Amino acid sequence: MESLVVGVDAGATSTRVAVHRLDGTRVGYARAGAGNPTAHGLAKAVSAIETALGQALGSLDGSRVVASLAGVAGHVEEMVPALAKVWAGHGITAEPRYMGDVTIAYAAGSPEPDGSLLLSGTGAVAAKIAGFELGAVADGLGWLLGDAGSGFWIGREAAKAVVDAFDRGLPVAALDRTALERTVPDRDPASGTGADRDPASGAGGAEAGSGLLVALVGEHFLGDERPAAPRAVADRIVRLAQADHMRLAALSALVSRAASEGDPLAAGIVREAAGHLVATLRRVHTSGPVVLAGSVLTNPGPVRQAVTELLAGEQVTTAGDAASAAAWLAARDQLPEPDTKALHTAFTSASRT
Repeated sequence: MESLVVGVDAGATSTRVAVHRLDGTRVGYARAGAGNPTAHGLAKAVSAIETALGQALGSLDGSRVVASLAGVAGHVEEMVPALAKVWAGHGITAEPRYMGDVTIAYAAGSPEPDGSLLLSGTGAVAAKIAGFELGAVADGLGWLLGDAGSGFWIGREAAKAVVDAFDRGLPVAALDRTALERTVPDRDPASGTGADRDPASGAGGAEAGSGLLVALVGEHFLGDERPAAPRAVADRIVRLAQADHMRLAALSALVSRAASEGDPLAAGIVREAAGHLVATLRRVHTSGPVVLAGSVLTNPGPVRQAVTELLAGEQVTTAGDAASAAAWLAARDQLPEPDTKALHTAFTSASRT
């Protein structure tokens, strides 16, 4: 029977497990819930990984697994023995190697042992990688005090700008997409907040396309609700964001949409986000490829485009599937050295057979 390797990518929102043959062919793949033990607790994280592992293996014989690697966002020491127990329960005798998700995200985009990762998803981090080991790290400090340029950061900036606009007297009618000629405050790159052209008016000057982001953010939080006054709109959005701060991260896609359609407020947020991300990368990057990872940077859109333009002259690649990259890293010790780099694409771009 052919030997198998298993790769795990357990993150804050989902868990993915890939099962591959040593030639890179993917023979099993599954997704489950969040696998970050720091964010969701050990029991929930282990349960998600166990579910995904069982589904990915399916009818495959666990005793065929000769190596595996679990990349997990968040580190809890108890995770190591807990995963060993899960593996044994599926007949896998070789316990999984355990490492953080940052290195695996890098390996999902490059077979080169030395380079850098720039990740922007819900959070944001840059890291230097040396010999597929984690080196210097910049940002990745979490949504409250860091993660500049992340999806959460982008969404929060959008909400702040819209709340500021209504606090300054933007008419409630600006919530309606049919009223996109309404004005919004210009973005002040120095302050990161809205700034009036005409302080006496309480609203900024009109610009073509301005207002779409205001309408989209209002729709996201308020639906068809229309508070009676501008200040009431601001207060309502603030309360809803405080009740569930992760609703802010969902605004990132709306910022990208509005920026793509020419909204200047959204375009300003995109420029700032890209600038923050590249500045974070510059703190750790010295040479080698730059791998872009995370939903903000792997999906086509204005943030990815702006970051790529700022990185002109660098060797920029995009991360593929991280679970399959983990499987590739696990397989490296089982393969002749000349084959490891050649099989990287077979693993990371594999389709299930």
